[in-house]
Amino acid sequence: MSSTTTAPSAASLASAPRLVLALSTLMAFGAMSTDMYLPAMPALQASLQASPARIQQTLSLFLVGFALAQLVWGPLGDRYGRRRPIMAGVALFMAGSIGCALATSAEAMLGWRLLQAVGACAGPVLARAMVRDLYGRERAAQILSVLMLVMGVAPLVAPIIGGQLLVFFSWRSIFWVLLGFGALAFLAAWSLQETLPADRRAPLGFRNLVFGYLGLLGDRRFLGYALTGGCFYGGIYTYLAGSPFAYIEFHQVPPEAYGFLFAVNICGMMGLNMVNSRLVPRLGTDRLFRIGLLLGAVSGVALALSARFGWLGLFGLAAPLFVYVSMLGFIVANSVAGALAAYPRKAGQASALLGTLHYGLGGLFSALLGLLADGTPGPMGLLIGALGVSGLIAGLLVGSGK
Repeated sequence: MSSTTTAPSAASLASAPRLVLALSTLMAFGAMSTDMYLPAMPALQASLQASPARIQQTLSLFLVGFALAQLVWGPLGDRYGRRRPIMAGVALFMAGSIGCALATSAEAMLGWRLLQAVGACAGPVLARAMVRDLYGRERAAQILSVLMLVMGVAPLVAPIIGGQLLVFFSWRSIFWVLLGFGALAFLAAWSLQETLPADRRAPLGFRNLVFGYLGLLGDRRFLGYALTGGCFYGGIYTYLAGSPFAYIEFHQVPPEAYGFLFAVNICGMMGLNMVNSRLVPRLGTDRLFRIGLLLGAVSGVALALSARFGWLGLFGLAAPLFVYVSMLGFIVANSVAGALAAYPRKAGQASALLGTLHYGLGGLFSALLGLLADGTPGPMGLLIGALGVSGLIAGLLVGSGK
């Protein structure tokens, strides 16, 4: 498919560095909303007098809300354009951040985290759709890799910021900082030009939504890309839910040092995104995608074994996690570009279903980890290993097409 643009203003938009920065900011909502408060989970548990499983639910419920609400924001973006729905979603996120900062019980925190999630997901789902508005498949994979490289700063610095805020302030300060991030994202969305012209917008109706989603689910290649990405997102969010307790409580890593250990994995992901953006024109998206699936499965199995038997202590946990997280650089951009390539006229809806499967599986398996938690890294390693292998198997649905 050609990489020519599909909107009248695409050329000017594509050449603007602020487009990359703005879209990266919008795509960073998931990372900022989850990673910054990870070091504070033990503090939340003590302050709100809740169990570790209850506090882990603040992550899993966020992911469920983040996943399901995309099914609404995507079609809204196809009907009304990208900018206005994004700004509405950011406003909801900001309201939820205020509620989290003022929460006095685990139940209140769960409710406000859900509102945060409903608003936050508008940014990533419609940012992906904007990339599809502007680019064809191979170029979209390159641009998505660049966006993930830039937005990689969010999961890189978010847990470090969270850990340092805990040193000087309480866990509530983290959500006030997220409120400020929401304000910046609102300004970023306001500064963008619309990428979906009025004559390309899709009608909005229940029948159109249902048959549109059924059609996407019936597309074997779309489903293959979506499920493989979903399996690896499930592994990543299992890691996010389990690593604070595995590192801080089991291996006695100081909370302020957790963010730096976390950052090493993000550097690996950013590095492979850079490599991916360079290799896509030569090797193609599907070949790099399959390499990522294979190495991700191998590292997941290695993690499951080391976590179960305690091989090499902290290093035995951290090393395979580094490889697993890094493989997202080959998996995510290429799978998203492949999934959206055939749907230029309903990119919002396709992006929504893709995101729902990604974050839905993330929420499901992070919640399952809460049920399996036994005070050791074993359940986390087992789930990540199983999801790595499942992602490799689901990749067979994609077939051998370019």
